Amino acid sequence: MADTTDARSRRIAAAGEPTHKPSAGQTVGPFFAFGLGYPKMHEVGFPHAPGSILLSGTVYDGAGAPIPDAMVEIWGADSDGRISRARGSRRRDDHTFTGFGRSFATDEGHYEFWTRNPGAVDGKAPFFAVIVFARGLPDKLHTRIYLPEDEERLAADPLLASLSDEERATLIATRTPEGNLTHDLRLQGEKETVFIRF
Repeated sequence: MADTTDARSRRIAAAGEPTHKPSAGQTVGPFFAFGLGYPKMHEVGFPHAPGSILLSGTVYDGAGAPIPDAMVEIWGADSDGRISRARGSRRRDDHTFTGFGRSFATDEGHYEFWTRNPGAVDGKAPFFAVIVFARGLPDKLHTRIYLPEDEERLAADPLLASLSDEERATLIATRTPEGNLTHDLRLQGEKETVFIRF
């Protein structure tokens, strides 16, 4: 049975004044290793399979120092621009592409994912949706990592079009000669990554 406001107020009044003080606010990290890690969590796609790429970078704090205990999650469409409706990650059956992966940063702040280049969804610029968890943050941060190719689609993207050139650069990855992607995430300071409010 649902509790009514009046009944709740009577219970609080009967109990008297609270005897405990509120605890201090908590941050989202750095306790990610407990219950969040699982085998192959950074393998969105099978490593070295045709079409697989390595997406990697470093997570930096406001002073420009690497964050050794950050956690990064990505999600992206498949290479054909299809959005997977499968739950979980590839670890379930070792081959279903769900687009989701998780990576703990190393002691040097480095993260990496084996994945695929996401395709254009509805003709829009392809990107990875990214969530960053790190020490000192009261909540997770949302951002995107766009592929560097296809300047026409990048120019037409509403988010990128609303940013300055310097801000846009914080959301566009760099393609390596091997075809992989590199992209650093800067939580504050110079060249701070643009984060999206939800």
